Amino acid sequence: MYIGANNSNNHIKILSIVTLTAISLLSMQLFISSSLPDGDNEPNNSPETYAIVSHEIPLGLNFANELVPIEQYEVKEAFERELLVNSYWQSQTLLFIKRSNRYFPIIEPILKADTVPDDFKYLALIESSFLERAESPAGAVGIWQFMKETGKSYGLEINNEVDERYHIEKATIAACKYLKKAKKTLGSWTLAAASYNAGVNGIQKQINRQKETNYYDLLFGEETGRYIYRILAAKTILSDPQKYGFVVTQDELYLQLKTYNLEITESITDIAEFAKSNGVTYKELKNLNPWLRETQLTISKEKSYFIKLPISNLKNDTSELSINP
Repeated sequence: MYIGANNSNNHIKILSIVTLTAISLLSMQLFISSSLPDGDNEPNNSPETYAIVSHEIPLGLNFANELVPIEQYEVKEAFERELLVNSYWQSQTLLFIKRSNRYFPIIEPILKADTVPDDFKYLALIESSFLERAESPAGAVGIWQFMKETGKSYGLEINNEVDERYHIEKATIAACKYLKKAKKTLGSWTLAAASYNAGVNGIQKQINRQKETNYYDLLFGEETGRYIYRILAAKTILSDPQKYGFVVTQDELYLQLKTYNLEITESITDIAEFAKSNGVTYKELKNLNPWLRETQLTISKEKSYFIKLPISNLKNDTSELSINP
């Protein structure tokens, strides 16, 4: 009885091991099968559905109605470089498209009123990426990236409390003054645009040295040499985003901020309290008016400022107010 029971136990143990092994193998097979994608669900990364491609060079390429000599191989290749960089730097260019819906409507009428070509809105875009508080390592700030002394020379107020380089409308007017003067000196809008990067004297120096007067015939350093092509690439893509793979619906674009101007004729000792009394937070007020640089605003006799406030805060008749944009 003892020996028989032992044999029976051994048989049971052997059967248990065989059973467990079979179950394990079956489980592994089921796991492997479930892990493999069905033929119908396999990701399709074939060239027919996704490919990195070169883009067709647009016909009649121009900046401010000044033709680009795209038939020159070095001009074509320089433009294509920027077109590819910007079309495949998707996150950055997608933000350009979204932000342009907010800022183009502010800049465009000012350029038009000052008889500056509309294409210069793309210069502002590549200068600052339409970040109102953008600041370069050299100290240029705002959407138009004015240096302090240059801003002052074109009529912008810059001190501890006020910095109108951050005031988009006033900075755009100042940029128009600069560009018109540069165009008069250098002879073309393209060179005027290039001077926004290298300075009028820097462009004039290369003209004198190389005995050429066309941007595309002049040899510049890396930054100025790419500058116009970067503007052209932004213009090309933003003029037809879907052609370059950017699909953005209207409700995905950044909204234009509806504001009104409140004239201030007396000093504000506490901007946070002023904000609260006008139904906004300190942050909201500063975001709408980044040119306000301190927590107070000192106003001298016979001077006034206009502060933007959300039009949604108004409950009364707005017919007498200045509405933006």
